[in-house]
Amino acid sequence: MKSLKLFAFLLIFTPISFSVLAQDTNITIPMGGNAFSSKHIDGGRTVTNKGIENWTDPNEYFTVYLRIAKPGNITVSTGETISVEGTATLEFSVNNEVKKVLFEEEKKINEPAGTWEIKDTGYVALTIKGIDKTKTRFPSIAKLNVSGTAIDQKTAYVKNNEGSFFHWGRRGPSVHLNYQLPENANAEWFYNEVTVPAGNDLIGSYFMANGFGEGYFGMQVNSATERRILFSVWSPFKTDDPKSIPESHKITMLKKGENVQTGEFGNEGSGGQSYLRFNWKAGNTYKFLLHGVPGKDSTTTYTAYFFAPEINKWQLIASFKRPQTQTYLKHFHSFLENFIPTQGDQTRMVKFNNQWIADEKGSWTELNRTRFTTDNTGMKGYRMDFAGGVDQGSFFLKNCGFFSQYTVPKVLFIRNPGNKKPVIDFSKLP
Repeated sequence: MKSLKLFAFLLIFTPISFSVLAQDTNITIPMGGNAFSSKHIDGGRTVTNKGIENWTDPNEYFTVYLRIAKPGNITVSTGETISVEGTATLEFSVNNEVKKVLFEEEKKINEPAGTWEIKDTGYVALTIKGIDKTKTRFPSIAKLNVSGTAIDQKTAYVKNNEGSFFHWGRRGPSVHLNYQLPENANAEWFYNEVTVPAGNDLIGSYFMANGFGEGYFGMQVNSATERRILFSVWSPFKTDDPKSIPESHKITMLKKGENVQTGEFGNEGSGGQSYLRFNWKAGNTYKFLLHGVPGKDSTTTYTAYFFAPEINKWQLIASFKRPQTQTYLKHFHSFLENFIPTQGDQTRMVKFNNQWIADEKGSWTELNRTRFTTDNTGMKGYRMDFAGGVDQGSFFLKNCGFFSQYTVPKVLFIRNPGNKKPVIDFSKLP
């Protein structure tokens, strides 16, 4: 009896450490927002909002990414979310550890595709390859069920398509630098220098240098054969359809540079747009200069100039007049984004340096403080591959590609002043 009483006492009063009792957590990962094809440009044909489908090419494979917040194991299964024609063998692998699974049309498989031990936190890449098939197509996969001790509420992935997040999630998080201004500055000019390191000039990248309250100005990689210098000004009329803008709120083009194309844009706000097709090079440093001056008729005129070392002179991109607006330049920022969803699994970075503003009297002030932010994709924790900081005296931004070390948003970066005031003869600008 004494031994039973002692046991009861220990059971009641001895503390139990629940932290050592690892528990499995189950999540469902939709392929429409988390899978990437090895065929980056054409991958949109096989990864749709429904998942992986229309997969016929044995040389094409898919990678699914999730970010693990604690070490442990993961078990992956397809459950009832797979559609099979005939029979097919797929290969699932994590960290080069391969599991092969046979799928049969007449037999719905509910067995796990495999279990893997994850020894570190950060992004985990699950690769899916097609080994053989008896019909035209490999199986279609809508979702993956993932469970295990490494899965918890902090596991990062695109959870659903609410708000079109399959699109935004596959594009990856945009990242921004928000330059800190002196108080009461009538900023009429904004100057910035941009360098894209070699190998980071990926298709779908927009390296935006001179952002301001009413528009943006930077350079893009539009395709394998085309690159642009892009300058846009939003209309004060809030719409994604430029055709719906009333005449009183339309952006007016005052002048444009040689070979510059102008028109309207929509989808992410609307307004006036201009671009110069220019084959800029990774590794070179390009200069961006923006002029903004309020008029006396409730308008503001914005003019953009671009300096390429290959040409060694300032080029006019365009000058736009914005109605219902009377302001000097404000809300200075730079950003990095990927605008092609199939390219969201590739990392890119950019450096911004030597930021200056000049007021209406021509007095220059260097900007060496900036606040780092990310967009809603990053803030929701759907994608955590975003970073920024200071590198060799330059601010930098980095995104996409599922790297594991991220930068906490809203942190303030300070670079040492370079004291390299721009030398520009405003009277000789085109």
